[in-house]
Amino acid sequence: MRLVLDMLVRIVINAAALLAAVELVPGISFEFGSEWWKLALVALLLGVINTYLRPIVKLLALPINLLTMGLVGLAINTGMVLLLALASDQLRLGFTIYGWPIRAFSLEVIWAAFLASIVISVVALVLSIAFGQKRILGVRV
Repeated sequence: MRLVLDMLVRIVINAAALLAAVELVPGISFEFGSEWWKLALVALLLGVINTYLRPIVKLLALPINLLTMGLVGLAINTGMVLLLALASDQLRLGFTIYGWPIRAFSLEVIWAAFLASIVISVVALVLSIAFGQKRILGVRV
């Protein structure tokens, strides 16, 4: 039961972080209208990407990450937001970055994804700590 509750709280945290990015970052749009399930599904997609794919990419980028003192992590987070937009487009959920992936890929798209990844990370961290979802050395904070 605790595992299901933790997963639901994580989805709510991701949804709030996505909505914050939509509101704060120009170029990020999410057209879900009154269909709240689209927001929940995109938040679930973000959780799946961050849980399963991001650790693999971070592990593969570890040598470069050590050389750049962690700056590659920002590029990885940006890539995860771009992947979220691509998956959202394939599922017709309405999350886009300056119209991408429907419109052309440009520097604006990368910049908006970069800013969105920072906003999502900060909001998710703050909410995770507030809801007791953050673990440091296996202990809930």
